[in-house]
Amino acid sequence: ERESLVLLCEVLETLGDGYAIYGFSGSTRQCCEIYPIKRFDESYHLIVRQRVSGIAPQKYTRMGVTIRHLTHIFKDVEAQIKLLITLSDGKPNDDDDAYRGTYSIEDTRQALLEAKREGIHPFCITIDTEAKSYLPRMYGAVNYTVIDKVSQLPLKISDIYRKLTT
Repeated sequence: ERESLVLLCEVLETLGDGYAIYGFSGSTRQCCEIYPIKRFDESYHLIVRQRVSGIAPQKYTRMGVTIRHLTHIFKDVEAQIKLLITLSDGKPNDDDDAYRGTYSIEDTRQALLEAKREGIHPFCITIDTEAKSYLPRMYGAVNYTVIDKVSQLPLKISDIYRKLTT
């Protein structure tokens, strides 16, 4: 996943497209964290590459609050197309039993609908082989892709971006 992110950064730099990278983690609604890896106003330099290399799994995948926060950040960004690409390893969930199953999927779905109303186009890339059971509800029928093998991700990432922007 980190290798794919580096490749995507290289593609975006070559194209001159503006982008930002954020990681996120959560453990109940009192502890939702967003990690800026590269902000929109930051250049792609050694420190950003080191941050990408340092990405590691944290706690839980509490997606709704993250999508809402990133939607707020997008409000100040001038772009012809605003893409919110989520690179995920699994279903939204949390240590809090209330944020599992249907509730976590519906909260994420609602956050994605809110983002769409703000002119943001969400898309999810996942390696979760069970994603086809929940991603259509969250992202719609065509706004996601499931990569069967992590080793394929670096080969497909730039192709996915090209398809999203043309």
